[in-house]
Amino acid sequence: MNDTTVDFEQVREDCSRLTDSFDSVLMATVGLDGKPEASYAAFVKYEGDYYIYISELAAHTRNLSENGKVSLLFIEDEDKASHLFARQRATFQGQAEEIARDSEQFHFVMDAFQQKFGQFIEMLKKLQDFHLFRIHPTKGSFVQGFARAFTIEGETLDEFRHVNDTGHRGSVRSKPESMPAH
Repeated sequence: MNDTTVDFEQVREDCSRLTDSFDSVLMATVGLDGKPEASYAAFVKYEGDYYIYISELAAHTRNLSENGKVSLLFIEDEDKASHLFARQRATFQGQAEEIARDSEQFHFVMDAFQQKFGQFIEMLKKLQDFHLFRIHPTKGSFVQGFARAFTIEGETLDEFRHVNDTGHRGSVRSKPESMPAH
């Protein structure tokens, strides 16, 4: 496969269809001590940004408050994938910023949360340990399967580029090796 045989418009649509099929996103954050933290959060998307409403009791909230670095992962369910090692997935790196509780943007986004997730959000809005973060993705990747990996770039993340049009390189072993003992 090379860039002349790739329908990039279809790839963009497939990526959007995948990310739009989720109500929550897997997240990776990092604390000031350098330790990574994996978690998830429900989200709403507006104008290309992702909004999450999360409790300060969670490590990812402290991490986002301290440095704002975040990676988002949307990944196809194992039972829906044609092959476990080739699950469709979109990953975005971005920067998070907290949205002030008394701002117009806060109320607008929280209304969107309530439309998407129902009356439960009304109760969550009252909890003062919850914070609204806007995550602005700056770059990403989309994997559709074997040898179908794309970088996502551009100001509005609408530029897709095929990562490797030569495929994976393999090696030949004369005999199988056993797993090393730990």
